[in-house]
Amino acid sequence: MILLRDLGFSRNGEALVTGATLQLHPGWKVGLTGANGCGKSSFLGLLRGELHADRGDLERPPNWVLAHVAQDTPALPDAALDFVLDGDIELRQIERDLAAAEDHHDDHHAGEQIGLLHARLSEIDGYAAPARAAALMHGLGFADPDYQRPVAEFSGGWRVRLNLARALMCRSDLLLLDEPTNHLDLDAIIWLEEWLKGYPGTLILISHDRDFLDVVTSHILAIEAGKMQLFTGNYSACERARAERLANDLALAAKQKREAAHLQSYIDRFRAKASKARQAQSRIKMLAKMGDIVAAHIDTPFSFSFPEPTGFSDPLLLLDDAKAGYDKTVIFEKLRFTLRPDSRIGLLGRNGAGKSTLMKLLAGELQPLSGVREAGRNLKLGYFAQHQLEQLRPAESPLWHMIKLEPRTREQDLRNYLGGFDFRGDMVEAPCGRFSGGEKTRLALALMIRTAPNLLLMDEPTNHLDLEMREALTIALQETEAGMVLVSHDRHLLRATCDELWLVADGKVVPFDGDLDDYAEWLNQSRAAEKAAGREKSQKRRESSTDSSRKQTSGAGEKSPAKQADRRPLQKESEKLEQQLAAWQEELKLLETRLADPALYASTDTRLLDDLTLRQSQLAQNIETAECRWLEIHELLEDDQEK
Repeated sequence: MILLRDLGFSRNGEALVTGATLQLHPGWKVGLTGANGCGKSSFLGLLRGELHADRGDLERPPNWVLAHVAQDTPALPDAALDFVLDGDIELRQIERDLAAAEDHHDDHHAGEQIGLLHARLSEIDGYAAPARAAALMHGLGFADPDYQRPVAEFSGGWRVRLNLARALMCRSDLLLLDEPTNHLDLDAIIWLEEWLKGYPGTLILISHDRDFLDVVTSHILAIEAGKMQLFTGNYSACERARAERLANDLALAAKQKREAAHLQSYIDRFRAKASKARQAQSRIKMLAKMGDIVAAHIDTPFSFSFPEPTGFSDPLLLLDDAKAGYDKTVIFEKLRFTLRPDSRIGLLGRNGAGKSTLMKLLAGELQPLSGVREAGRNLKLGYFAQHQLEQLRPAESPLWHMIKLEPRTREQDLRNYLGGFDFRGDMVEAPCGRFSGGEKTRLALALMIRTAPNLLLMDEPTNHLDLEMREALTIALQETEAGMVLVSHDRHLLRATCDELWLVADGKVVPFDGDLDDYAEWLNQSRAAEKAAGREKSQKRRESSTDSSRKQTSGAGEKSPAKQADRRPLQKESEKLEQQLAAWQEELKLLETRLADPALYASTDTRLLDDLTLRQSQLAQNIETAECRWLEIHELLEDDQEK
């Protein structure tokens, strides 16, 4: 077991936890929760041996194999599948020992060693290891052609997935995961839940996704006010216990009653106007649970709401017969999409289906290749996506950004508003370039909300946000009168705020007839169909290869020089793109390291900082465009090969 005795630890001289005494037993799946900066990642660092306790003891069995997800991935030339297989250290050592022994196969001792190694390889199911690694990669969203691509070709988010697959490949006794869902879409999250439920070892997991915690965990270890408290049960059970404890505080109990009455009034209004659609009924059930959730977060540091829009148009925005995509790559054709003031739509769809492209089209950042995008006369858009964070001025403070947005508003009013997003004290005037991802997201949301939009377009707004901020955002989105389109892998947010679900798939956007549980089933059916199609395609390729061999043996059927010449320009362009991508990704990594240096923000001359930030944005755009073109080329080459 893992044993804590009077444990205390700190980070950069700041005490995080004191006096922690508890036991974590083998096979437990423990969710580690608490506000950003409370010490969750530091505790994982202690378990990994990278940090040392200030006092007390932290003991775990010395023979346990520990697995965790690496923070960085160098631009390696290794094939992705081999990189994932490297996660099983014993397997790789056996393979090396076998290769060495087989070089001396004439030696009697070497023969005996080879036999023992093969026996151990069989014990650990090593012969099936490549298939297991491929299954992990497939579950995390990689396609078959990705298995042999060099690691260096993948963007940052996909390298994070490779690191996760490598950690899961390890036959570990203790698995440490720090926000594993941050770079995953909903498909991969649902797959990962099932995998972790079947994991036989001890799991300690940091996550701000309440649905994920509820499905996976058996215990919750909460860090609050410098103390660690262990709860039996999943996150919802922990919330109920916390709500009961908070209710003992008379002031918080009174606040709970006020919030409960306010929430009940909202639920009654929604129930009266809700349709009988499956999603609306699912949302009514979700709202019925919100009372307990709100009670557990009544002491939240966040307090904000969306201002009431000044006016509406009906419709707010429509797309009619629109074609959308990038350059020659068409993603949507004959797209029809109407947004009204009461629209509350959640977009579902697999990674790469075009959800973010659709959001850019709705926001006007991407113009239709043909067809109509028509905005209502009173449309006032509020668009949030992760690239909005790049538009923050790193050298400037939250207060500076607010003053720039509303130069005539009294400064104290702006400070009060920022306080609702937990920007208080020195943080109000601190350069935001030093902020964490969660703090930057909060600031970008605060700026967007302040504009009083009547149509919200929100693409993964909860990335980097902790559970308290997610709950505050959920409540605010429930109560706003603005129309809304939401892309999120946070199922709790989707259930609590969306009346309709639309599916983005196969170049179309259509209403989804079901709720999120039905969507999980749809994903399972899609994966099963893909596997069947893959097996059929492999069979046809084998048959085609056999036929081709026969024809070549008889002196016929070889590819014509003209056909090969047609492919050469595409192959050359692909090679050039691969070189450019590797160079850009390396430059972006160096640039991000430089932008993380606090000394950069100390200078009064902001020109260098502005230049670096601009280059960061340019590189990100270059990489995205090049990756799209690379995929297009390889699809053309594969189609040509099949013909």
